[in-house]
Amino acid sequence: MTDTLETLVAEELAVAVDPAVTSLATAIAEAHGKASRAVLFYGSCLREKQLDGLMLDFYLIVSDYRQAYDRRWLGFANRLIPPNVFPFEAEGMTAKYAVLSEADFHRLNGPETRNVSVWARFAQPSRLVWAADQAARDKAIAAVARAAPTLLASAILAVPDSDDPLDLWRGAFRLTYSAELRAERKARSGSVVDSDPERYRRFTNPALHAIATATGRQPGGGWARRRIEGKMLSVMRLAKASATFAGGVDYIAWKINRHAGTAIVIKPWQRRWPLLAAISLVPKLLRSGAVR
Repeated sequence: MTDTLETLVAEELAVAVDPAVTSLATAIAEAHGKASRAVLFYGSCLREKQLDGLMLDFYLIVSDYRQAYDRRWLGFANRLIPPNVFPFEAEGMTAKYAVLSEADFHRLNGPETRNVSVWARFAQPSRLVWAADQAARDKAIAAVARAAPTLLASAILAVPDSDDPLDLWRGAFRLTYSAELRAERKARSGSVVDSDPERYRRFTNPALHAIATATGRQPGGGWARRRIEGKMLSVMRLAKASATFAGGVDYIAWKINRHAGTAIVIKPWQRRWPLLAAISLVPKLLRSGAVR
């Protein structure tokens, strides 16, 4: 094997991005001062060449939640139900960013957690667009390198055998989509892989090798348990975001309308009471099939 998984991850994280993305990431890091350790760019916008009008997705990795905020309750909320999510605007571009500590980012990319939220995302391509120093860069690479093995190990026994390794990736992402409240259509989990099949073929053997040589625990809990816990956690994060994310209810409605083709309109009372609004939306969305 010529390429280790960390080598592949390091190369992928280092791929150049639009300078505007780097500028936005730098501004996000500066907003949290010395606590900022790394900023990663991820999500569907990674595949877009035209970024105007899009909301970019970032993860801000910090040294410590208490140091990252002026208000102590935000640090407490981040530690209790990670991550916190915030909107951000700079130089005519809009974004949202999630905040995790270095310790939580490492943990949530690995088999220590049944929750799929972080390792499902970072088993996909991402870019390390800002780092405080080489130590921060190395920690980010090591954390991201845990994601693909965790994803595949969680799915190997649940996905039918196939000669095509892409079927394992497709099946794994399909399972993770079922374990969160997702507005995207069912085909989205497959399109993630089909958008760059060679990338996933290249990552397959190193990821499987990492699973085979791992001395720690493998992802625990069956998928039925993951689905229940994951959807409950999604509701809790949705409710928390309504308090930490300015305009969060409007953003939630926009995202669901965009991905699910719905026409949700936020009422004035829902903007006044965003926590109640976020909770009240969930049963309706589940019944309609807008989120799964």
